Amino acid sequence: MKKPTDQQRARARTVSRPTYGSGRPQKPRGPKPGPAREEGPQRIAKLLARAGVASRRDIERMIAEGRIALHGEKLTTPATLLDNLQGVTVDGQPVKAPGAARLFRFYKPSGALTAANDPKGRPTIYDKLPQGLPRLIPVGRLDYNTEGLLLLTNDGELKRQLELPSSGVVRRYRARAFGDVTQAQLEELAEGVTIEGIRYGSIDANLERRTGRNCWIEMSLTEGKNREVRRVLAHLGLQVSRLIRTSYGPFTVEGLAPGSVAEVQREELFRFRQGLK
Repeated sequence: MKKPTDQQRARARTVSRPTYGSGRPQKPRGPKPGPAREEGPQRIAKLLARAGVASRRDIERMIAEGRIALHGEKLTTPATLLDNLQGVTVDGQPVKAPGAARLFRFYKPSGALTAANDPKGRPTIYDKLPQGLPRLIPVGRLDYNTEGLLLLTNDGELKRQLELPSSGVVRRYRARAFGDVTQAQLEELAEGVTIEGIRYGSIDANLERRTGRNCWIEMSLTEGKNREVRRVLAHLGLQVSRLIRTSYGPFTVEGLAPGSVAEVQREELFRFRQGLK
């Protein structure tokens, strides 16, 4: 048998080695593709939500109030199908095409309503937000007297993804409460509970510390029904004196002072969206 020449040895050294366990070279894996965009006409309510005008429900209300028009003609139904937002106005102002999705962490202070305005004249989150931000809509809501992390986005579809219980995004809270409760009672919440005909899903609750009849309780849940934490703790005979949302998915309130905002880095947001169900 002839020995390989120096030229043959050099060529052999340039051949890619297989990955261990595969038996053959593997192609490099790039990032997973983002959520697919729907092609063709879409409902105007969805397009406007995608552009960050408001939630779909609020857009339906705005259409009923005659605030949205197409080429100067007021729309009467949110089921109107459009290819894009060209010619669409809201309160007489043209709607810009949606840009890249952005997400912001906001420390909502207590004593602010999660709404654009309030007929009773109470302060809203938009009164507390710093100047110079783009048009943003809240992901879910926090009660007037609840503080902590509130996510804000310019993208209605991202808002919807984050809010859906089927996405499995965990919300975490710390509650200061007055009354008597045991860890065993809190652990029963993992099975869910029905209160006044409303079914609340599994809640992971732990007694953090107790001072007399006052205690701090940590709670994790994925549904986020209206006033869920307060109602569940009241059902256990507790009076909540302070409630803080500490995180929403991987995003936390850490590093934020009440009323302050920080944008989530685009790469972090991209990775998070790939993991949504």
